[in-house]
Amino acid sequence: MIIGITGGIGGGKSTVSEMLRGKGYQIYDTDKEARKLQNEVPGIKEQIIKLFGDEAYTQGELNRKHISEIVFAEPEMLKKLNAIVHPAVEKEITLWANRFEKQELLFIESALLYESGLDKYSDKVLLVTSPEYIRIDRVMKRDGISREQVLARISSQMPESEKIIRADFVLDTGDSSRVPWQLDEFLQQLI
Repeated sequence: MIIGITGGIGGGKSTVSEMLRGKGYQIYDTDKEARKLQNEVPGIKEQIIKLFGDEAYTQGELNRKHISEIVFAEPEMLKKLNAIVHPAVEKEITLWANRFEKQELLFIESALLYESGLDKYSDKVLLVTSPEYIRIDRVMKRDGISREQVLARISSQMPESEKIIRADFVLDTGDSSRVPWQLDEFLQQLI
């Protein structure tokens, strides 16, 4: 069974994924793997440079700050970037899932699980969320960006209310002391 883990920026997906790794589960982190593909696959790099210019890469690495400033100001550019990267990520997910086919549960972590169509690989979806004020504070501290920049990123993602309706289970990380209990409850439902 493949479980999709999704949620808006700052919701706590990475924390939940780390907890699952600690329990021995395999997690495919789409953000991490997409970054790797953007940095290592020549065809993808060429397309990104064509779209964003030579400033798209510095010292062979994707210039995330430059790209972020553009895509969160121009939603159409985000769609174009995703059209370059998502097909390669989908191919990698298939290869990854085949490597671990004997595992009872596999997890795919993706902020854009629904938006990118990756939910089609998921038998169930776990939405990791938190109140917006907590998410904003987390991202401002983590990324060193302004409240307005965080809000721009939040507005570029599917609303949490829509994700809640589509998800099979919602895990709220607003009270961190309850997260392990909620995660164990979710896993019990799967086994």
